[in-house]
Amino acid sequence: MSRLFMLLFALIGPSLAGAGVIIVLSAGLVTLKPILAAAALGMALGVPVSWAVMRRLTAGGTA
Repeated sequence: MSRLFMLLFALIGPSLAGAGVIIVLSAGLVTLKPILAAAALGMALGVPVSWAVMRRLTAGGTA
């Protein structure tokens, strides 16, 4: 994996995890399991999103 992917994941993963936690908390689910599940799902979604952003950035202006 490239450095760019790691950098992007370091920014995108926690952002999606935080957004998931905010959504869960605003839905009224304040126990530990939904909060951790939302954070884990956000981090897991950060991998393909970071990969897609990296591919678009390194495409050389095409797409």
